[in-house]
Amino acid sequence: MSDPKKVLIIDDDPDFVEGIKAILDGADYETSVAYNSKDGWEALTHNRYDLLCLDIMMGRGAEGVMLARKIRNDAVLREMPVLIITSIREQIAFLFPGQAVHPGFVPVDELVEKPVEPKMLLEKAAALIAEAEGRHRGAE
Repeated sequence: MSDPKKVLIIDDDPDFVEGIKAILDGADYETSVAYNSKDGWEALTHNRYDLLCLDIMMGRGAEGVMLARKIRNDAVLREMPVLIITSIREQIAFLFPGQAVHPGFVPVDELVEKPVEPKMLLEKAAALIAEAEGRHRGAE
């Protein structure tokens, strides 16, 4: 049996984090949590994760966007899949006219809107992790 996949959740809403963590834990993922981008970055630089679930709007604004960009510019972290789970479309809908996410807005692998259905979360997590593992195997 393989080791459980490790997921980091970075979101400043404790109630939302608790729900997402329960879904992932129930599907045998090993989850860790950070409630702000600073602690999230610290966790990312000291541990290896198979997936990052990231909120966009935290702290003073769109800290999740800045963190996603920082990850994509990091030689080690850039290969980790990033799943944005956010309510941002409701807040600034004009940025996403008919698209899942504006391609230049934030460098992530997938974006889903809050509230996310458990089945969809698990499907997206599994697909992103499998895709990243496939890229890694193909590079060897």
